Amino acid sequence: QVQLVESGGGLVQAGGSLRLSCAASGRSLVNYAMGWFRQALGKEREFVARISWSGGSTDYSDSVTGRFTISRDNTKNTVYLQMFSLEPEDTAVYYCAADRNLYGSRQRDAYDYWGQGTQVTVSS
Repeated sequence: QVQLVESGGGLVQAGGSLRLSCAASGRSLVNYAMGWFRQALGKEREFVARISWSGGSTDYSDSVTGRFTISRDNTKNTVYLQMFSLEPEDTAVYYCAADRNLYGSRQRDAYDYWGQGTQVTVSS
């Protein structure tokens, strides 16, 4: 079992930045690819970014490419999502997830463990 806890969410003005963290316990994250997803009110949970087990491969949704950066520190068992140039459309609950497939996926169903989420609100 892997337990995931997100933190770092909050209220920020448009154009601002936030860094989300996802801390894992139970098992080493080195055995998992990691992903970030988000769910806005009334919408389906959508893919944001993923990173392979080593950090050598990353992938982003079109809506965040160039503004968000996913990274990981396996020594700290933590994954990060650095968000720049935030827009009101980025407002959502952000979730991290772990995938036993070492390279991850854009598909929600591929992930084995999920955190409880952290709220990000971007005001205009």
